Amino acid sequence: MILTTITILTATTMFMDSKEYDMSGTPHALIVHEGDAEKVPLPGGGQFQLLEDSRATDGLLGANRLELPAGADGTRPHHHRLSTELFYVLGGTMEFLLDGAPTAVGAGGLVVVPPGVVHAFGASSDGPAEFFAVLTPGIERFGYLRQLGRIARGEAAWDSMDELHDTYDVHFVGGPQWR
Repeated sequence: MILTTITILTATTMFMDSKEYDMSGTPHALIVHEGDAEKVPLPGGGQFQLLEDSRATDGLLGANRLELPAGADGTRPHHHRLSTELFYVLGGTMEFLLDGAPTAVGAGGLVVVPPGVVHAFGASSDGPAEFFAVLTPGIERFGYLRQLGRIARGEAAWDSMDELHDTYDVHFVGGPQWR
């Protein structure tokens, strides 16, 4: 298990789960250095980098980075009932399914998916791709991303997510084939 250290710039902190959290209720800055982010390996050299799971921001947001090899899917079609998801493409070309419409978004492109919009994403077959994702309001979803890693590596089945939809606000729609 990799431990993540989060530094919170405030005078009042409390230690929980090998992380520092501000418990004062006052606004504070959050810094997560790349080397401190938990990494969840995916097949073909891809990975999730788990940056913020909403606890250190009092539920304001969750954030992660996803790197995928050419042609790899990030996840199957799904929607969120509570949260808006923002994707900023850092490199390569990501293919998105947005309410049934496929679209390609290259480096520097931004996609904002409001609650209820069915979406899926993956790297273009032309090469690897990566994005930075923010979910707001934040929901503790790192358990979901870790489970996706286990599924992608063949260590768990998709049906292992069946009881977790409400917990992670990820509601699958249809099967895994979307492109």
